[in-house]
Parts: sequence; structure tokens; C-alpha cells
Amino acid sequence: MARIGSLSRKTRETEVKVTWNLDGTGRAAVMTGVPFFDHMLDQIARHGLTDLDVRAVGDVEIDAHHTVEDTGIVMGQALRLALGDARGICRYGSAFVPFDETLAFCAIDVSGRPFLVFDAAFPSPKVGDFDSELVEEFFRAVAFNAGITLHLKVHYGKNTHHMIEALFKAFGRALDAATQLDPRVTGVPSTKGTLV
Repeated sequence: MARIGSLSRKTRETEVKVTWNLDGTGRAAVMTGVPFFDHMLDQIARHGLTDLDVRAVGDVEIDAHHTVEDTGIVMGQALRLALGDARGICRYGSAFVPFDETLAFCAIDVSGRPFLVFDAAFPSPKVGDFDSELVEEFFRAVAFNAGITLHLKVHYGKNTHHMIEALFKAFGRALDAATQLDPRVTGVPSTKGTLV
């Protein structure tokens, strides 16, 4: 059975459509109107070996905040939809990703209990026109709408672009590990019998 989540959300500030195939090949088709953010979403797909289609139109003439956050909301909801009842998944995943002088880490628990720990101090407030603080906003939106526990940390780094990109790559890889189907897992991977 295909593990695909597809949905859309429209507000007065944004219109976002997402299709997320967890069993893909790393293909991304992303257009949000925020070029650096598009590049980061591409990293999730390529390094997580998922297929990700994202179309977002937002009030970027004000700034990218609404577009980035709302994309995270819809991506989180699509992820939850794709996972279904999460039967047979590994549940936990983690990844260290080096990028030149930077080392980033991500750990995920597909727990049904949304939580975010974000530990990254970016030396620059912007990468091009992209506000660095939006990285945390994006991952918070994903975690709370997907119902996952998410820990992200940059252990060290000097280049803000490298630090952010390493986090997105680590997230993709950790998500791939957590959502893999393991034939040894029967039912939901929890002693409670449910992931909530």
C-alpha cells in the first residue's frame, strides 16, 4: 500500500499544496517563492529518499515567515497522513551530517506526541534574503502537525548556510530511518499498542 500524504491549505496569507511519498526515490518538485527554502526542501527529499511535491504561494512581499511556517504545517499534516497508523515502521531514526566545518544532528521519534528541541545558534541572521530564525519555525510546524518528537542540534559550525543545510539533510536522513518498514515489527511499534 502506497504511503502518500496529499493535501492543501488556503488562508488569507498563503495557499500551500503538498504531496509526500515516503517510499520514493528522492525526487523533489518544489516551488514556494522562497529560493533558499526551496533548496532546503529539496535536501529533505534527496537525502530522505522520499518524493516531495510542494507548491506554495504566499505574501512574500511582506516576508517569508507565513510561507515557510504554513508549508511546515501542511508538510507535517501530509507526513501524518502518509504514515497512517504507522504499523511496521522502525519508529526511531537519527543522523549526523557533516557539511565542511559544520556538524549537525537530528533524532526523530514517530511517537504521536509532538515536541521540538532546537539547538542551533546561527552566526548570521540571514542567508541571502532568507531569515535564519525561520528554520526553527519550519521544523516546529512540521513536528507539531506530524505528531513527531524532533530533536535538532548543530554541534558546531561557522557558515550559516552550511549549518542550516546540514540540519535539513540530517532531518531527511533521520526521517527515512524512522519511517522504514521493518518486517520484524508487527503492528504499531509501541508497548501501548498505539502511538499517542
